[in-house]
Amino acid sequence: MIVSAIGQGLLWGILGLGIFMTYRILNFPDMTTEGSFPLGGAVCVTAITHGVSPVLATCLGVLAGMCAGCVTGLLYTKGKIPVILAGILVMSALNSVMLFVMQSPNLSLLNQPKIQDFFTRLHLPNYYDTVIIGLIMVVLIGSVLLYLFHTNLGQAYIATGDNEEMAKSMGINTDRMKILGLIVSNGVIALSGALIAQNDGYADVSKGIGVIVIGLASIIIGEVLYGELTLVERLIAIVIGSIIYQLLILFVIKAGFDTTYLKIFSAIVLTICLLIPQLKQALHLRTGFETEDE
Repeated sequence: MIVSAIGQGLLWGILGLGIFMTYRILNFPDMTTEGSFPLGGAVCVTAITHGVSPVLATCLGVLAGMCAGCVTGLLYTKGKIPVILAGILVMSALNSVMLFVMQSPNLSLLNQPKIQDFFTRLHLPNYYDTVIIGLIMVVLIGSVLLYLFHTNLGQAYIATGDNEEMAKSMGINTDRMKILGLIVSNGVIALSGALIAQNDGYADVSKGIGVIVIGLASIIIGEVLYGELTLVERLIAIVIGSIIYQLLILFVIKAGFDTTYLKIFSAIVLTICLLIPQLKQALHLRTGFETEDE
């Protein structure tokens, strides 16, 4: 079960990496996440059931997520719709898109090939195939993001998030950077959705409900545990945070907690993690005042 939780943590860690691009760099939460995540799974599973190879089907899922991010970006930058509202509009529309793609609220991969099947010939123990796939994808996505962030384009993207007005004064097209960020971010998120759909064996239109909380929990847990980090360390911390979160979920399930209410547990974990820095600061100030009084 621990190996399974680690494998799930790696796959969900990809979601955290995607959310990191908008939530931490561009400083806004992109609600498209809750649509692009299940969209990636829906497109991937539908393609597989129509005879497409799992690898190509996964790529199609990523492409669908990128298109969703592009629409949100255009609504935000060109339509001047607030980014949260733009994300909600696209997220709502994607529900109908997924129903059109799958022709049903859910679709099974029973007796269909999956990307995990590439490792069956290795005769690995249960769940180790998920861990290997997760590691490969996390390293691949992390490497691509690191390369992107160290290019002129990536630096312009980071500058847009740091100080948009200054970025504009330097001749950076900030609207283009925001669209780029939303496209790449939602492509990565859709990849996570496609991989998790194959790992679970089905796609469902309701699978995106609450996933932004899971992704944010991965980011926040990593930051709370490790504090100030370099970019490389931060990406690693996100994945570690995702694994810790899945292990916490496993612990809750083993403790007899009703899995029907896991969403509220996710919200509580995220709330606690967000409050920890404030509590530390308050405790530090209180300790400082007591020292001065003495």
